[in-house]
Amino acid sequence: MQDVSVAELIAALPQPVLLVDLDGFVQVANPAALELFGARIEAAQIRAHLRQPEVAIMLERALAGADPQVANYVSTNLNRETVWQVVARRAGSRGLVLSLSDISDVEAAETQRREFVANVSHELRSPLTVLAGFIETLQGPAGEDAAARAEFLAIMAEQADRMTGLVADLLSLSRVEAVEKIRPRSPVSIHAVINATLAALRPQIEAARVALGCDLPESLPDIPGDYDQLVQVFHNLIENGLKYGASGGRLEISASLVSALPGFDGAVMRISVRDYGEGIDPIYIPRLTERFYRVDKARSRDSGGTGLGLAIVKHILSRHRGRLVIRSAPGEGACFDAILPCCSTLAKGPDP
Repeated sequence: MQDVSVAELIAALPQPVLLVDLDGFVQVANPAALELFGARIEAAQIRAHLRQPEVAIMLERALAGADPQVANYVSTNLNRETVWQVVARRAGSRGLVLSLSDISDVEAAETQRREFVANVSHELRSPLTVLAGFIETLQGPAGEDAAARAEFLAIMAEQADRMTGLVADLLSLSRVEAVEKIRPRSPVSIHAVINATLAALRPQIEAARVALGCDLPESLPDIPGDYDQLVQVFHNLIENGLKYGASGGRLEISASLVSALPGFDGAVMRISVRDYGEGIDPIYIPRLTERFYRVDKARSRDSGGTGLGLAIVKHILSRHRGRLVIRSAPGEGACFDAILPCCSTLAKGPDP
């Protein structure tokens, strides 16, 4: 076997790798490192290029003989941050080998996990605090006051329902995510889905005093899907329209076949839920499907919203290789379009 130089070995590695002497000067930079730092990294002082405090401390320890050392380095390119895990290992008398691995996805997942736990804790803490306060009050003198007891118990029941709804949505989201990569293929009638949803929501529709319009052509074909999950999609969308768009006095549900849309191969079915309420400023629309995101937090909680409804919709439609498109403007109501592929068509590329 022919001898291979250190430079050739390093050049063959896919991640950025640097060979640094014991004075901190770069001796060798592979192509991936040159792409990350630019040609200026060659023969440069590594401390001048990795100046973030955590990395600087790690370098000093590594150059002093500690082995191995690990630190995170954040680079910014075109408004995008990348988190690199920098590992420094001694290479005998030649100095250090620095390797950088992109861990942005791992860091993002960990950040989402922390935010999720914090959000769930916050959502549960408020009703639990209310319940604890009323229980303590009822255990005192108020327990003998029939009117106060009835009032407090009603509020406690409301808070318990709020927690029950939150737990139900969390379990639903978990179940959807568990099968998100498995595309359902059983034929489903969109008429049956919408009719079942409207039957379940009939009391809420009547209580909201909303005029309901439903335009579903008889010729609509079945689509491949999971019946129960699709019912949940339209339950969430219609319920959302009742909570935040009832002031407009009407709610319209319509469906149509579209022969082609950007991002799909073949025909798709567009099912729209349109309200005529206050509408949403377009700047908020990209965040509406984030977990626990609310445009008006106080109003959402007062109406019993958990902040998870549209996140669940997004994940279910993703499992069906579909999309959720939201259109709205202040004073013009809001329209939520569920785009679902027909037959074997698959969604791809950007949102339609």
